[in-house]
Amino acid sequence: MRLRSLRLAAALIVLSSAAAAQTVMPPSQPPSTQPGLKPMYGTFGFDVTGMDPAVKPGDDFYAYANGAWDKRTTIPEDRSSFSTFGVLNDRALQRTKALIEEAAATNAPDGSEARKIGDFYGAYMDEASIERAGLAPIKAELATIAAINSQARLSAYLGSAMRADVDALNMTELHTDRLFGLWVVEDLNDTRHYLPYLMQGGLWLPSREYYLADNPRFIEVRKAYVAHVARLMSLAGFSDAPERAQRIVALETEIARAQWNASDTTDPAKTNVQWNREAFAQNAPGLDWNAFFKAAGLSRQPRFGAWQASAITGISAQATATPLEAWRDYLAFHVIARRARMLPKAFADESFAFNGGVLAGTTVQTPRWRRAVEATNEGMGQAVGKLYVQNYFSPEAKAEVQAMVANVLAAFDARIDRLDWMTPQTKAKAKEKLARFHVGVGYPDRWRDYSALEVRASDAIGNVTRAELFDYRRNLAKLSQPVDRGEWHLDPQTVNALNMPMQNAISFPAAILEPSFFDPHADAAVNYGAIGSVIGHEISHGFDDTGALFDARGQIANWWTPEDMAHFKTAGAALAAQFDTYKPLPDLSVNGELTLGENIADLAGLAVAYDAYRRSLRGQPAPVIDGFTGDQRFFLGYAQENRSKYREALMRRVLVGDGHAPSEYRALTVRNLDAWYAAFDVKPTEALALPPEKRVTVW
Repeated sequence: MRLRSLRLAAALIVLSSAAAAQTVMPPSQPPSTQPGLKPMYGTFGFDVTGMDPAVKPGDDFYAYANGAWDKRTTIPEDRSSFSTFGVLNDRALQRTKALIEEAAATNAPDGSEARKIGDFYGAYMDEASIERAGLAPIKAELATIAAINSQARLSAYLGSAMRADVDALNMTELHTDRLFGLWVVEDLNDTRHYLPYLMQGGLWLPSREYYLADNPRFIEVRKAYVAHVARLMSLAGFSDAPERAQRIVALETEIARAQWNASDTTDPAKTNVQWNREAFAQNAPGLDWNAFFKAAGLSRQPRFGAWQASAITGISAQATATPLEAWRDYLAFHVIARRARMLPKAFADESFAFNGGVLAGTTVQTPRWRRAVEATNEGMGQAVGKLYVQNYFSPEAKAEVQAMVANVLAAFDARIDRLDWMTPQTKAKAKEKLARFHVGVGYPDRWRDYSALEVRASDAIGNVTRAELFDYRRNLAKLSQPVDRGEWHLDPQTVNALNMPMQNAISFPAAILEPSFFDPHADAAVNYGAIGSVIGHEISHGFDDTGALFDARGQIANWWTPEDMAHFKTAGAALAAQFDTYKPLPDLSVNGELTLGENIADLAGLAVAYDAYRRSLRGQPAPVIDGFTGDQRFFLGYAQENRSKYREALMRRVLVGDGHAPSEYRALTVRNLDAWYAAFDVKPTEALALPPEKRVTVW
């Protein structure tokens, strides 16, 4: 959903909405009416026992639909949140664990994917070998850092350490603890070619606000962080650890001052800056950029995207403004902290105490098998995903989701036709973009080749390090290759969905196509309210405040008339103001501007999914099931999708740096749809009720 991207054999399909309407018809009856087949939840796909009927839908629709679930649900001790997504993620992880352990148990030949998967997981689980190895797996890198005695050596090390590890798939969670991250993607100005984008990094804490905000909670976190840094450095045998910790955090604070905030860093109008390689020395003095790019394998690359240009300038300046002694401490700490979960128990425990306890509010460390599965997914995601779809994603489920996608696309096309505020010129461009959407369901057409990745049976850190380098080199290789319009950025076992504006593509991994998001035996209304709204959400991202800046070819271009863009921005401002009024914590509100893209996608996605559901009925009245009308079941399906609970530490993190509003408030999007008022007989005096002129419509 451009949700939050973690990391998808049939071809990616390209559907025009008009063609979809002609060639793929929606189901003729709700799946729940088919004899002998029962949904996973309740009688029609919705967990009625999770409702709180004492609450009026018009006063708090989230509590009405989910209040009992909220009261009876406890966040697991090792999690910072729990949600419908968490249920699906647990299911996917358990399945993946079984598949990986089966691969490990087979006598697969050396060099095969099955052997590599098993060895990758097994090395992470081998705590005895990890304890015996101590710091040996990172000693060579620590020695390289200790030998940095010049700006040229510093720059070369920083270039060699850069990885394509920025979570930039949705252009929101742009975070890497390395000084810079690299994102190799289609050139925003010419999507026929790839371009490497350099992006701000260098912080261990989640965002710049943790270093700079004058907020009592963040001040407490900073004090705890200094102590954590000192303890890790001491565990690693560094003398004067408290003094080193002060230097490390001081440098990170200066880096934070240079960084952009989350709102600016998601605005392509501001981030679409390109520099020739020679311009870095002039625009960002401090680093030896020749040494940096040579070590990064980019010395022959003539042009780069400077995603946060002034941040690159400010961060580079610290190469000379900060003494090398502090840089050596900083770099050593980041190596230790980055690998702490795979170092001996004392390091893993200290890492959890701060990252899991202070930052996330959890009290119990995640079981090692979950960490091992996550690491294996990260290192060999598509190899594991191939096993996942062979076992857990049927051709029938794929076909039904494809039919729903086609129906939602057709509904969006019809919605564009009905817009009374948009000029014919802009409508034509919008319809062209919609017709050229690339849609992927379940898994990629071409699987990634891991034959060049070396995996050793008792080398957990080495395996992760080599996998990161393998992925980095794979990204660099793209610079000399034709653009792959069918590239997937999510693995099939990932519970997520994604819109990639430069590809004009959306994808839905197999693991999200599960109950309660999608159940082939559930009522159509619930499926359209749940996965249908996700499909609509991803399509709508192509037309949100960011997606609207990209044309049908996926590149930055203005395809709007000035009047249409002004109307669009006015509607967006009204939606942002609506979300600004939600206050999850006494000292923090939802940031309507930061979350605007997701909120537009939620609103438009829900509206178009509703249209698609009504279209699926083919003019026939929806059945009443267990006393609920079809429209009621549709909106309840959407509310069930947003069931969630957060620990305060994570809620704070979400509010200051995540492009998504907390799910409870996303569920309240319904208050902008006229159909919701009719479905639940919402009165004007009820808390969520908005007069018709205040209900926001974007698409």
